[in-house]
Amino acid sequence: MLDFGHILAGPYCARLLADLGADVVKVESRSRAEGMGRSHLGPDYKGRRDRSPHMLMTNRNKRSVTLNLKTPGGVATAKRLAAKADVLVENYSAGALDRLGLGYDDLAPANPGLVYLSLSGYGHRGPRRDWTSMNLNLQAYSGLMMTTGEEGDPPTTIAASWNDYLGALHGCVAVLNALLARKKTGQGAKLDLSQFECSVASIGALLMASAALQRAPARLGNRSEHAAPQGVYRCFGKDEWCVISVQTDEQWRALASILGVHNAHYDSLAGRLERRQEIDRILEGWTSERPPSKVAERLQAAGIPAEPMRRTRDLLADPSSAARYAPVEDPPGHTQLMSRLPFHFAASCAAAPSRAPLIGEDTQEVLGEWLELTPAELETLEAEGALE
Repeated sequence: MLDFGHILAGPYCARLLADLGADVVKVESRSRAEGMGRSHLGPDYKGRRDRSPHMLMTNRNKRSVTLNLKTPGGVATAKRLAAKADVLVENYSAGALDRLGLGYDDLAPANPGLVYLSLSGYGHRGPRRDWTSMNLNLQAYSGLMMTTGEEGDPPTTIAASWNDYLGALHGCVAVLNALLARKKTGQGAKLDLSQFECSVASIGALLMASAALQRAPARLGNRSEHAAPQGVYRCFGKDEWCVISVQTDEQWRALASILGVHNAHYDSLAGRLERRQEIDRILEGWTSERPPSKVAERLQAAGIPAEPMRRTRDLLADPSSAARYAPVEDPPGHTQLMSRLPFHFAASCAAAPSRAPLIGEDTQEVLGEWLELTPAELETLEAEGALE
């Protein structure tokens, strides 16, 4: 599989497939290391700008080949690799690879079984195909930012490049489905995925509600129309919180007993929704006197959904992290934890996490293995600047 991805959506999609056992070759260039995500979205790490946490996370389990696609030799070599590949993933702006002669229509005649996934912001068709897209813009234009936060808040984004991850996950499923179909038909596929459409799909139920009600659903923040009380409640300590969600009348009776509250108006969900502000004040008066761990422990014992609000450092300190992460040495002499796939196979073909490749470290190996290039041919390509 060839990974022509850059920044996040394409590389993360390819990494998921690598985690599932695919031999993923990352095609990049030393002249465009920044654009390819080598140093994007991450601080200097152990003195290595090209080994940012973002880069390590999105490119593990891959091999790296450097090709200068501004040279005829680089493009020709890329075409030869594509002729051997099962899958190609790219997330450039619409038409970028077509202009290099590396679009699906350029490659499919030599490899009819190729599954070619494009992960652009607005897709390769329609009036928005040439729009420049970033995660924040996509969340805004899809309406997603007006479904988060509370009424009266400014538009609120979902952090951590939500649209890139959403597009990558949809792209991974699309590739697996196309490979399954290819087993029956022998034909590959051109997959045109719009990250904008992925964002719209993620709020599909709200769109249906808007159509039915002829108005936008209320922005509820941490609250719910189907559970009360529900929210994030201040606990004892500096900036300490607990999340509580009472889903049933039975759970409310258990909570009311703990709080010492006896009010018939609270017995039904409708009554609790109508008076949720006063219930929140009572509940937070109780939680604010206790550490979040004690709040969660007491409520969970009574069958009430409750969890302490945790930070990333808390996740890493959790004893269960051993099952969630695997140690990887990167950079040399330094061991760090790398996240595993969040599911398990009884008999797994998934690859154990391995370090992300150094830029171009597998060029000779891959070109020799995939294309059977001789040392002399490799030297010629190097002399032309095709492998930079």
